[in-house]
Order: sequence, then C-alpha cells, then structure tokens
Amino acid sequence: MNRVLVALIGVAIYSSVSAETRYGFVQVERLEYRDDSNNTLWDVQTGYGGDYHAFRLKTEGELDGGAAERAELQLLYNRAWTAYFDLQFGIRLADFDDSDVAAAVAGIQGMAPYRVEMEATAFLSDDGDLSFRGEFERDFLLNEQLILQPRAEINVAFQDVPEIRVGSGLTELAIGLRLRYEFSRRFAPYLGAEWQRSFGDTADIIRALGQDTSDTTLIAGVRFWF
Repeated sequence: MNRVLVALIGVAIYSSVSAETRYGFVQVERLEYRDDSNNTLWDVQTGYGGDYHAFRLKTEGELDGGAAERAELQLLYNRAWTAYFDLQFGIRLADFDDSDVAAAVAGIQGMAPYRVEMEATAFLSDDGDLSFRGEFERDFLLNEQLILQPRAEINVAFQDVPEIRVGSGLTELAIGLRLRYEFSRRFAPYLGAEWQRSFGDTADIIRALGQDTSDTTLIAGVRFWF
C-alpha cells in the first residue's frame, strides 16, 4: 500500500509541475547536540517543484551513539493554498522504540499572523490511530545578525498506542529558546535550551517504566540551507 501511495504522489507531482518553473532546496532547520542525553537531533526539509505544486521530503529524529533512537520520513505533495499557507498530503514512515509505523499525512504549513511560522499536521496510522502535531516558532531580530527564536511543539494522540509509549490525549509539550548568529542567511550556529514534558496517560506509561516525565536540556546546533 505504501508503495502505491508513493507512486501516485510522484505521478501527481510530475504532472502538476511540468508546466511550472522548477527549483529545489535543502533546509536543515535543526542539527543540534542535546546535553541531557548526549544525543544529536536532526530536522531537515527538502523540496523540488514549482510555486504551486511541489514535492516535499521531511525527516527528523535523534541519534544515540551513532544509531537512530527515533526517526521519521515524510514524503509529501505540497500545494500552495494562499499567499501564506501550503497544504501538504502524503505518507510518513517512522521508527519509534523499534516499532515501525506507517501513516497517512495531511497538514498545513506557512506564516501565521504576527510572523509566526507554523506546521499543523494530522497522522492516521495503518492501524487506524490518529494523532496531531503542531510546531510554532517566531524570529526576533536583535540586530542584523543576532536572532532570538522561541519555539513550541505540541503532540496529541486520540487513541492509546502503548507499543510506542503513547496514551490518548495531550502526550507531549516542548518549549525552547534558541539564539543564533547568522554569518549569512544560509548559515547560522546557535545556542539554546528546551523544556519538555509528557502528560496524561503518556506520562503514566513513562513513569511505569521508571523514567522522568519532564526534562530541561541545553542545546548547541547549526541551521543552514542551500
């Protein structure tokens, strides 16, 4: 089923962008070391297509000692909706705690009022489990090169999925602050901190495993694109 979806998305994108000027990009939103776990986190987006129809590939996860602790890959069709927002549809392949999960994806990405960059995405797994993720960030220019960025991420599950340590309801909230220095618009190292907490049934599952439900970590990373 996943291969069929990928093929259909590819055909739709190819036929849609054939009449448009095409361009591609790679944007590394976050590549950072986190001192609480000694893990390395990545958050990367790539794209190819035109202004109205395009292909997007997103991947994020964490490396622990060179091995992926969690990882996901999204293959998406991107359709311009308004001057500020794009609609995105596709599939996600993810590995959570050694459990492979495939899901259909539907989301919106763009610039909300007050220059808040946002992504709001719903996932429907091949087992029928529905979840939601919202990501929000805002840049504050302290000068021409120094930028302060608050960032928040919220995750919600609509069913219990104990095999990946998720309970129904609000599962996780992460709030961070990053200060980056832009040597150029294409390259910017940063330092920051992030607070993360699990809630509800998810927190109960984590406590039962003898783990903490909240954590604060210092961050050092780099953001770049080409």
